[in-house]
Amino acid sequence: MIAKPQETSALEIREISEAQSLGRDIRALRKSRDLTLQELSLIIGRSVGFISQIERGLSTPSIKDLRTLAKAFDVPVSWFFVVNETPDKEREFIVRAGSRRALGTTEDGIVEELLSPDLGGSFEMFRSVLEPGAELSEPVLRKTEEAGYITSGSIDLWIGSRLFQLKAGDSFRFENKPYRWRNPGKEKTVIIWVVSPPVY
Repeated sequence: MIAKPQETSALEIREISEAQSLGRDIRALRKSRDLTLQELSLIIGRSVGFISQIERGLSTPSIKDLRTLAKAFDVPVSWFFVVNETPDKEREFIVRAGSRRALGTTEDGIVEELLSPDLGGSFEMFRSVLEPGAELSEPVLRKTEEAGYITSGSIDLWIGSRLFQLKAGDSFRFENKPYRWRNPGKEKTVIIWVVSPPVY
């Protein structure tokens, strides 16, 4: 008797989808750090094949592996997990307000929430909340094109050596330029930020 192939259950389909999404995020993080598979394998002490399998969604890393990857990418382990359950039909397309992945704390002066469903696309979108007095004091230079829209508060933004004082309703864009910022006000500043390619 020939055995009938087993049908893939809804749970298995969901697990495959989650593995693929996680793999895309890990690949995007690796590329944003300018790391090759070989370089990352040396950092985390795993084989190139192991990392490749994860990035392609063919296997799922253990919690221990995720901790090691988080340390290598300088992100919290929670970054790899969606906060709330996401319906299958919304996965890869929709991010609900209660399901955003966050980086940073109010103690750091900045909290950033990923608005994109994952890091697999050609750009990422996130929401930055800057505490009063928070600043990025040292200029950062990334190989990116970046744009932002200030939804509330104000920000001093240095692009190269030029200072721009922006408030709610203003927007900006720059490419391959060193930048830094400061929240000079007494209230939180909220910015919707778009970066290409993704850096988180």
